[in-house]
Amino acid sequence: MELEFADDGDSELLSVAWNQDGGCFAAGTSHGLRIYNCDPLKEIFKYDLRGGGIKIVEMLFCSNILAFVGGKDNSKFSPNKVIIWDDKQRLFIGEFSFGSEVRAVKLRRDRIVVVLKHKIYVYNFIYLRLLHQIETIANSRGLCCLSQNMNTSVLACPGLEPGQVRVEHFGLGMAKLIKAHDAQLACLALTMDGLLLATASTKGTLIRIFNTMDGTRLQEVRRGVIRADIYSIALSPNVQWLAVSSNNGTLHIFSLKVQVMEDDYASAEQIPDSTSQVSVPLLEPLVSSTSRVNPWSSLSLMKGFLPKCFSEEWSFAQFHLPKYTKFIAAFGSENTVMVVGRNGSFYRCSFDPINGGVMKQQECVRFHNHLQQAM
Repeated sequence: MELEFADDGDSELLSVAWNQDGGCFAAGTSHGLRIYNCDPLKEIFKYDLRGGGIKIVEMLFCSNILAFVGGKDNSKFSPNKVIIWDDKQRLFIGEFSFGSEVRAVKLRRDRIVVVLKHKIYVYNFIYLRLLHQIETIANSRGLCCLSQNMNTSVLACPGLEPGQVRVEHFGLGMAKLIKAHDAQLACLALTMDGLLLATASTKGTLIRIFNTMDGTRLQEVRRGVIRADIYSIALSPNVQWLAVSSNNGTLHIFSLKVQVMEDDYASAEQIPDSTSQVSVPLLEPLVSSTSRVNPWSSLSLMKGFLPKCFSEEWSFAQFHLPKYTKFIAAFGSENTVMVVGRNGSFYRCSFDPINGGVMKQQECVRFHNHLQQAM
């Protein structure tokens, strides 16, 4: 089966999503999908499909592998179906069908994760074999996040109670339940190694950071005192900064003050998953030659609450965006943050890592011409 391309025309923006390292982002439209490189900002793929729109697009880093889900008006790709597409070979390499609407899809180099309203399915990427099923509380937002380092395999998702997060350490064969908030969860984010978790609730006033190994709350920061709908949480690759976007139109940057001690967990060894050790030509180019340093020794133990003076800190830097438009954030290089919005706009801004304050706008570009109101 092949993608059937239609003529370009005025299309409505249905979704935007960052790839795993912030190097690219994907947009689902009423006519198909778009892929953009971020530095410099440039459209690199443009698929206008016959038969309707694409409501979810998930990239696998900046590779040729995409996962997508059709919109409700799509006559060919159902909202209940996940399609895995290899653009290099120009063919479908996988398809998953479900009895209800797909809320989200998450990828890592060895896993495909599909989120439904009450259940999460985890598949092996190479053989498309079902590995795990996880029951959740009603999860209309499709909340789920994955670690991306190949030597840790961590998934975070809602538990079975309001405000509860379930953290699966697949490599260690253990799960941890964290009571993060009293209200329902609104947003989740993991560091690349999965050892730190950031959460926000539907109140949207506090963001909390946890150790995923023992569930300890390490830090709490305050976005504001008035309720807000948190659209995204991003953790910087160096684990020094946290970015939060919401419907109030302000992007907040917080300084992370996580205490790290190299002791107890330095001896914790990952239990290998035999299904993730197989290599095939399709995925070989996707696996980078990263350092083999054991993550448990570099970020091995974070225990105990931080001193009281670290609780409920206010943001270190801020940037103003149009209100009530869904913007999602990702960290760039050299103290920069990028945001893409459902109104088709892209911003790049920088912050002073010493003094903080109002961030400086470096770039503002309309990447999609059809204006779409916020979700």
